[in-house]
Amino acid sequence: MPVFLFLGAAVLLHTSEGAEENHVLGVVQKMESAFTAVEDYTCEVEQVFYQGGAENQRYRFKFYFKRGKRIRVDFFHPYSSMAIFYREGEKEATVLPFRFLPSVKFRFSIDNPVIHTPAGQWINQTDMEYFIKFLFKNLENVKQKRDEFYEDKDQVRFWVWGLDYIGWKDLEKYHIFVSKQNWFPTRIERYHLDGKPLEVSIIQNYAINTHLGDKLFVP
Repeated sequence: MPVFLFLGAAVLLHTSEGAEENHVLGVVQKMESAFTAVEDYTCEVEQVFYQGGAENQRYRFKFYFKRGKRIRVDFFHPYSSMAIFYREGEKEATVLPFRFLPSVKFRFSIDNPVIHTPAGQWINQTDMEYFIKFLFKNLENVKQKRDEFYEDKDQVRFWVWGLDYIGWKDLEKYHIFVSKQNWFPTRIERYHLDGKPLEVSIIQNYAINTHLGDKLFVP
């Protein structure tokens, strides 16, 4: 995984298991509350996928979201000009292999592996609303183990034990970093229970409520 230099000023909160879970739940509630005021957002994402504990694939893209679960993903690497479009309730997503040739487009069912991430994530599982619901679901249904909860003036980071966000089958560990500026995640690390990395998402340059036009989400 890419190295993340955590600020030395971070404060470790020594708490009981129950109190620590309340800290995590409190953060997720703040994330949910912040998201209710969001009409649209964009961010830049770098995703690293691992196989056998070693880096296997790396992707970079810009993610666009508008209320009503309108999603657009513009890839930079390894597909330098590809874009994917999706709207809530639709059974298919639209793929533009070349953003500069909008007349060339293809429709794929959202359950088609061709447009899934290497981990198997569907396009309708990629937005912040889905992630927040995923956290609530695991905090409610999966017994959380005691671990570290860190907080400084800029961010919090914590662990969540949860069933995977794709099939809700395999128990995994998630290390989550959340900005206190907007209560959005800046880094999400996913691990096997044995500690081997599965996936890292580094999320930067959020732009929130910039009045994204509807045309941006029409392929």
